[in-house]
Amino acid sequence: MNHIVTVQDAVIAFAEDIEPTDAELDAIVREEPLLLAEQELLDVQIALLDRPLTPLAKRRLRRAANKVLAARTEIANRAAAVRTGVAA
Repeated sequence: MNHIVTVQDAVIAFAEDIEPTDAELDAIVREEPLLLAEQELLDVQIALLDRPLTPLAKRRLRRAANKVLAARTEIANRAAAVRTGVAA
């Protein structure tokens, strides 16, 4: 006879693995500017889905995309500085 484990028992059995570690939380904090920039870009893209692309809308989209690129560059530069031992 097979025993059926309830979902709660299965979740409780692995409770330690569910919470993020300190290293994972630190990584999220380091990547927060990128996450916010990507969210802003997505908001702009959604807002422009059913509207004509005006010069102002193009500028707004370009600025949001540039924020994403700047955030990615900052994270990459910081990671490279850590790997090479250069103080950031």
